[in-house]
Amino acid sequence: MEGARQRQDQLTKPRGSLGRLEELAIRLAGITGHVRPRFPSKAVIVLAADHGVVEEGVSAYPQAVTAQMVGNILAGGAAINVLARGAGARVVVADLGVAALLPDDARLIQKKIGHGTRNMARGPALSANEALEAIRVGAEIVEGEVDRGLDLVATGDMGIGNTTASSAIVAAIASWAPAEVTGRGTGVDEAGWRRKVAAIERALEINRPDPRDPLGVLAKVGGYEIAGLVGVILEGAARRIPVIVDGFISGTAALVATELCPAARDYLIAAHSSVEVGHRMILEQLELVPLLNLDLRLGEGTGAAMAMHLIDAAAALLDEMATFAEAGVSQRAETTVAEFKSPLS
Repeated sequence: MEGARQRQDQLTKPRGSLGRLEELAIRLAGITGHVRPRFPSKAVIVLAADHGVVEEGVSAYPQAVTAQMVGNILAGGAAINVLARGAGARVVVADLGVAALLPDDARLIQKKIGHGTRNMARGPALSANEALEAIRVGAEIVEGEVDRGLDLVATGDMGIGNTTASSAIVAAIASWAPAEVTGRGTGVDEAGWRRKVAAIERALEINRPDPRDPLGVLAKVGGYEIAGLVGVILEGAARRIPVIVDGFISGTAALVATELCPAARDYLIAAHSSVEVGHRMILEQLELVPLLNLDLRLGEGTGAAMAMHLIDAAAALLDEMATFAEAGVSQRAETTVAEFKSPLS
């Protein structure tokens, strides 16, 4: 980071004039261990799973949409496909717990641990072993992508009901009231929002997750895809690969990951600030400043794919700009006020 900072100060611009792009490039140097990092091989890892809590009427969309959207992403027709293509990133899709049986497809990583979680409003959503298995699967997917060449990884999700699970996790870990951290997800009306808050309140009352036990919280009120993203984050950090955290679901996984391993926070880049109120509270908790604020609330890794453009720009500026010496441009004169004489004097 010191080497990158010194180079920034020698580039043909006033110091600090590229603002947060300079700060971002210096962070990227620290994460990767390279003074002039570049990211030719990018991936958005989209993990899909269903949630039993949809039985409580917490979503505006039926559970069948999860499987249907997995098919849409595989076919290249989803928002994340469009944005990832623009960013030069591949989209990696894995089934960790979709309730439906998905057809065999070479483009899909089949790692189903269960057919959706159990209803957290009536008992634990996952067992501790299932949560651990999902974390392991997420880490293994990153390992596989590293074998293909991976310089930059983004987190993505697909799962009807997952904002309910995320709100429950955040409420449990940060000791916030469910109503304070619960948004409208897929766009539920006022009655739907009240059902959602009530379901989370019941889940917390029945399961009594301990905020000092992040794995226990993840199991009792979480989801397969959220746990899988915890594994993606931890494995990316362990390999010194910058991890771009997308929106609320990914942010929830980041919160759990950093509770399990605080050092992982240094490897995270917050892509954007979601409309979901719980996501903004996560960013404050993690002390991460998002790169974008576009009122996104889609998931899939869409905000993270958009952030890739800024990451590429920050890295390119650090690497490709000429220094003052190389360009033959005069640097700022280090003249003190006492030495300076006005031509009018």
